Amino acid sequence: MGVYDARKVVTTVGGVFITGYGDSTMVKASKDNDSAEVSTDAQGNPIIAKNGDSLGTIEITLNGTSPSINYLDRLATTGEVVPVWVNSNNEVKEVAGGTQAIVLKPADKEFGKGAGNRVYTIKVTDYTVK
Repeated sequence: MGVYDARKVVTTVGGVFITGYGDSTMVKASKDNDSAEVSTDAQGNPIIAKNGDSLGTIEITLNGTSPSINYLDRLATTGEVVPVWVNSNNEVKEVAGGTQAIVLKPADKEFGKGAGNRVYTIKVTDYTVK
């Protein structure tokens, strides 16, 4: 039986460890486009067109009291390009991210009875999965 431990997932943005995640999905990493497009010609012969697009998206969800909020808001405001990496050190080791990424905008602010979450979308131009 495999065991997953959320405490073994580490995200760094610009070399800074991100802390104070939301209570559900902490971080989501995905490649924006398929690596190839497969089609057929008029006679049914397959055609594979490789896609060199290396764009990816990393979405980080923080709770409203996270100490990382001010840092990510600042990166979004300045437009600084930084590396971003998501590392899972669980039984299945996974790494996703890249060396050139930008926080697209400061998180939407929501205030109410609870602390609420802040969601940051980071665009990675050289997205890779290791």
